[in-house]
Amino acid sequence: SRPPGGAGHDAPVTMPQLTELLDSLDVRQVGDLDFVAHQLDDPTHHIAGGHIAAQALVAGGRTAPGRVPHSFHAYFLRAGDARYPVDMHVTGLRDGGTLSTRRVTAVQRGEVLLEAHVSFSAALETMEYHQPMPEVPAPEALPPVHEQLACYADEFNGLWIRERPVERRYIDPPPRLAMDLPEAPPRIRMWWRPVDSVPDDPVLNAALLTYHSGVSMLETALVARRTSAAHTFNALIDHAVWFHRPADLNDWVLADAVSPSGVAGRGLATGVMYNRGGDLICTATQELYFGRDRR
Repeated sequence: SRPPGGAGHDAPVTMPQLTELLDSLDVRQVGDLDFVAHQLDDPTHHIAGGHIAAQALVAGGRTAPGRVPHSFHAYFLRAGDARYPVDMHVTGLRDGGTLSTRRVTAVQRGEVLLEAHVSFSAALETMEYHQPMPEVPAPEALPPVHEQLACYADEFNGLWIRERPVERRYIDPPPRLAMDLPEAPPRIRMWWRPVDSVPDDPVLNAALLTYHSGVSMLETALVARRTSAAHTFNALIDHAVWFHRPADLNDWVLADAVSPSGVAGRGLATGVMYNRGGDLICTATQELYFGRDRR
């Protein structure tokens, strides 16, 4: 993830519609293990880390039929240009009785942008347990984010209130609001859900969890630094997600994330997500690089 900064800092930044996001995740297969992933362009021509990570997961999933993602680990090696497609090369590392492992390399114009390992699992009936969901207000009791940040509507061409492919209801202050508060802990709990229904597909389900965790968890580190994505350069270094159960993306999902560490220009964020019924659906961790503030 990166801010709408650089040469296009004052340009209107368009957010993808849900249909555009879903279309971009439907990577095109051009060979047994080769795929082409079209990007979501904006005036900065930046490829969001959470987006290309989700595309890599889908590419890997196409080569492991009958199995569902259970973990994803990626390193982001360099920035890409969203005006051009990205080639996804999948390597089949192992197919066992329960687990299949794939390496996915994302390449654009001869340069590696991302290197990921994805593991898939067959269905297995075993004992289950998980930590309970924290007690939080229901999403219906919280204001939509465009109301919560209405007083900042004129900043960055309406960036904070622009429609996004997922609806968000923050329990803790989002970064822009936290900047103006006397104090705010580096924790963000939010309810989120796609703005419309999505297909009931386990790989797409995991890809959307990867996308949302990739573009939202950085906010905890931003709160810790008392800044926002529009005031500070930031870029994903690595990202990992463990998928425990399918999410019900036709209802609200609770994300609970914290930033336990910031050192040497990097910020660590980790979090969990729950279905409305309290089932733990995924755990995610990422590290980001920060540049100088724009203030």
